[in-house]
Amino acid sequence: MGVARGDAVALTRELVLIDSRNPSLVPGAPGEGAVARALADVLRAWGFAVEVRDASLGRPNVIARVGHAGGRTLMFNGHLDVVGVDAMTHEPFGAVEREGRLWGRGATDMKAGVAAMCAAAARAADAGLEGEVVIAAVADEEYDSIGTRAVIAEGVRADAAIVTEPTRLAIAPAHRGFAWLTIAVRGRAAHGSRYDIGIDAIRHAGLLLAELDALEEHELTRRTHPLLGHASWHASTIEGGTGMSTYPDRCTLRIERRTLPGETAAQAFEELRQAAGRVRQRRPSFDVELSLDIAQSPSDVSPDAPIVRELAAALTESTEDIRIEGLSAWTDASLLNEAGIPAICYGPGDIGLAHAAAEWVDIAEIERATRVLTALATRWCRESTWRV
Repeated sequence: MGVARGDAVALTRELVLIDSRNPSLVPGAPGEGAVARALADVLRAWGFAVEVRDASLGRPNVIARVGHAGGRTLMFNGHLDVVGVDAMTHEPFGAVEREGRLWGRGATDMKAGVAAMCAAAARAADAGLEGEVVIAAVADEEYDSIGTRAVIAEGVRADAAIVTEPTRLAIAPAHRGFAWLTIAVRGRAAHGSRYDIGIDAIRHAGLLLAELDALEEHELTRRTHPLLGHASWHASTIEGGTGMSTYPDRCTLRIERRTLPGETAAQAFEELRQAAGRVRQRRPSFDVELSLDIAQSPSDVSPDAPIVRELAAALTESTEDIRIEGLSAWTDASLLNEAGIPAICYGPGDIGLAHAAAEWVDIAEIERATRVLTALATRWCRESTWRV
């Protein structure tokens, strides 16, 4: 794959052409192997020191370095996997360009961001880096983030990181976490006429939903973050019942609780447990089993942190407006922050188009993001900055 050094738009196009659907989400999908090899080839041709390492069998990360070790380090992190393509309204891997947009699955989430960060590292190296830029192009962010987890476990570190998720070129120093919880309500099957012995599991699940609705209205809406709004929950799926004339003996609810910085999944689970307890006090026949299935922590970096200030300065240097916003979606920035690497999000594209039936990225935005990231890398790795 021949891509001119530092050409972010051409690299975006080449990456979008490659099907990298996550096999944990889409059975039989190809995963990140082909796109990781293609990106590694480009970065080697651009003079980077490149390693391709499996996060798990057949699920590779690309770790690439450019600049000078021993100075200040900056990590650029982005994921190579994409979600499924069912119901898409255009060719998912065509990388078609029209009306100033590049169309395709992963165009905005987040192959444009990956291309911009790689091109920026190359341009910064050409301008003369006094420190080192580390590229971490990772697998599996869309499912369990095994890619970034492997990067951290292998000891890859930096003084700060930019995750180039789509932010519409705003600085995003914070995002919510989440907890996925399962509620298994048990009832008692009986003929529909036998109210005296039947216990309606679905109706009991509704009582718990009403309790959670009151929790959000009266408590969660008062827990706020200046960039992220308030804490929240929603009912994701519900199933139960066997027929119109039968009391349902089971109902399974799955809910998602979006957590703010300072909240934990354990606290969310305890809120659910207490809500179930309040229902049981009113309805002694209420019988439920609760479980916490998957959780990811929120991410929060101070707007006064050095990486935020330097990115703001890079935006000014590039004649771009400075906007500081919260990001609605979860990202690998959370894992990097937990590992002690201050990580924020900044990249081209609109998160509202991620996973959508029509996905595209503004081509001009790719180039604008690349200029800003180039300025950031140059500033961050400047000798006078890291030796003070």
